[in-house]
Amino acid sequence: MSIAKIEILQKIIRSGVVAVIRADGAEQAHRIATACAAGGVTALEITFTVPGATGVIEHLAKECSQDILLGAGTVLDPETARIAILAGAKFVVSPAVNPNTARLCNRYQIPYMPGAATICEVIEAMECGADIVKVFPGEILGPAFVKAVKGPLPQANLMPTGGVSLENVALWINAGAVAIGVGGNLTAGAKTGDFDSITRLARQFVEKVKGARSQ
Repeated sequence: MSIAKIEILQKIIRSGVVAVIRADGAEQAHRIATACAAGGVTALEITFTVPGATGVIEHLAKECSQDILLGAGTVLDPETARIAILAGAKFVVSPAVNPNTARLCNRYQIPYMPGAATICEVIEAMECGADIVKVFPGEILGPAFVKAVKGPLPQANLMPTGGVSLENVALWINAGAVAIGVGGNLTAGAKTGDFDSITRLARQFVEKVKGARSQ
């Protein structure tokens, strides 16, 4: 594993929060990303459901400071992963395991974070070289899933996405999650143009993770 890859993973885990950014267009995605960063969320996942996602990643990669980690989400195949990496993505997230995408990310030493909803899928993701496995959909599986998986697989680095809220952050962290992925519960204000609320919520999510870890 390259030093750069280790540093990226350490930043994600240290921050504890990955903002999952879905938007109606490039401008809105950019404003959401800026608002999240202002609130202290340093790992930003631009999903490929965003129109012009490649351009958004490329633009933000040029703008962002070294403290911000920019990743690509909803990556379904190695072709999309390579496009995202060339645009500046430092980590790649998928809703499910794709071995060819895993191989490509391993080739370029880019962290790959595929989704898993069963213990078999978690094991498959780890065998493909996933450094962090996304527990997805989190709202269906719940923190109990993380705790159960950590029993036989204490070495698994798990990050729930979907259904993560301020109210249940501590439950996820205490169950053994190394980080959380937050989408709509963080970025909903973008629909009404309230980007200040995103910054406030970003700060609260970061503090909730810190508080849970200190217990």
